[in-house]
Amino acid sequence: MQEWLNRHWVAAALCTAILLTVLMPILAQRWPPAWLLIFAMLPIYMFHQVEEHTGDRFKKLVNQHVFHGLEALTPLAVLWINLPGVWGVGLLSIYAAGFLNIGWGLSMVYLVLVNAVAHVVAAVLWQKYNPGLWTALALFVPVGTLALFEVARVPGVERIHHEVGLAVGIGIHAAIVVYTRGKAAKIARQPVS
Repeated sequence: MQEWLNRHWVAAALCTAILLTVLMPILAQRWPPAWLLIFAMLPIYMFHQVEEHTGDRFKKLVNQHVFHGLEALTPLAVLWINLPGVWGVGLLSIYAAGFLNIGWGLSMVYLVLVNAVAHVVAAVLWQKYNPGLWTALALFVPVGTLALFEVARVPGVERIHHEVGLAVGIGIHAAIVVYTRGKAAKIARQPVS
């Protein structure tokens, strides 16, 4: 199953993103802008994943550029980061927004915005393109910012929603850094055969 997912999850992301995007005009007739924008975070993240992970571009860049050839970012890690880590958080964020308070949808909004910042900072530091940069600039920054402002304007959205959302966005990215650095350190400690 893992091998099948490794080969096909990016194509599944593209098909799902297109389907969810095509549904949005219908949803826009019934949902207020804040709700529609929370929902939009999932398909725009999927479009971003297509740019980022087609041909394992992001994994290859991280392993070569950051970890100097060590496979710190594995195919299994990429699956866990992107399926439960992004799609799962997106789904939970939408459900929490729907059943509890729309402010809980900010978790996915902040995940999008933190990821955009990471791509922009990497591009500035490395002085080159990194996979995912174009969708971060074209989709994450404008749509994520609009979502942040629209959701923040809804009555009942409080500071705690922003704090938890930001903590989720930063926490997921921090966990990825901790995991990959730990994996690289473990590989480096192994004796060469």
